[in-house]
Amino acid sequence: MEGRVVKSTGSWYLVEVGEKLINARLRGKFKKSELKLTNPIAVGDYVSLVLEKDQETAIIADILPRENYIIRKSTRKTNFSHILASNIDQAMLVITLLKPRTSLGFIDRFLVSTESFRIPATLVVNKADLIKKEKDKDFLKDIKEIYEPLGYPVITISALQEEGIPDKILPLLENKTTLMAGHSGVGKSTLLNLLIPEAQQHTREISNFTSKGVHTTTFAEMFTLPNGGSIIDTPGIKEFGILDIEEEELSHYFVEMRKYLGQCKYNNCKHVNEPGCKVVEMVEKGGINPYRYDSYLKILMEEDTYR
Repeated sequence: MEGRVVKSTGSWYLVEVGEKLINARLRGKFKKSELKLTNPIAVGDYVSLVLEKDQETAIIADILPRENYIIRKSTRKTNFSHILASNIDQAMLVITLLKPRTSLGFIDRFLVSTESFRIPATLVVNKADLIKKEKDKDFLKDIKEIYEPLGYPVITISALQEEGIPDKILPLLENKTTLMAGHSGVGKSTLLNLLIPEAQQHTREISNFTSKGVHTTTFAEMFTLPNGGSIIDTPGIKEFGILDIEEEELSHYFVEMRKYLGQCKYNNCKHVNEPGCKVVEMVEKGGINPYRYDSYLKILMEEDTYR
């Protein structure tokens, strides 16, 4: 029989088969076949199962081909990667401008990963109630000016104040499988509780000492929305290391660079300092945002980023 993984706890997986939920585990031999993944099976995977003798638990015999996935470098194991979720329709990156502050570099790394599979992505700016100072308002304006022209909607909400949820977020999620990601402390659990009260995700105050989030989600889990669709909630991400993208392909996943590819003087142009580079020319002319180009260079130069 076949089902979809809706929760991962590291050693056991909760698999949805029709209207039934079955606890399943991996065969040892199968688990060893994916040595470069910290999680050989991800939430969102479709798998085939074989019931064990008790008829209550099952063995995962195989993973069905993935339509797409979002992957990042493991922060714990060198040369390993971690799949955040698979077989998704869209991604929703929850960001905050303060407490904690989400950097543009983090946003760009996440978007490179979504672009590699042409997964539509939306930026949700939470904690709008805290955006009061002019510098924070200017930062929000910058984010909208950078990303909206590229096709990434920027939605401003306040989960704590319950503002923007029914009119902005719910229509976005209807009848789609959505990955929800972001730093710890950006309010993903609070938002999830509003969307799906029965999810009962734990929330905590941000540490005033560090201004960093406290992990409240330990494992990835898929929740069904009342009006159709589902959300895959993931543990808070501190860093987003790019993986599985060759350096000559990186510019393909920056939307604004894609239309200029093939117009450079050299076919193998890396768009750094080569003569006759169309991308560099457009940066100088203002056709490509310098912040985005800076992110591109930083990712390109990262040691051991590429296989």
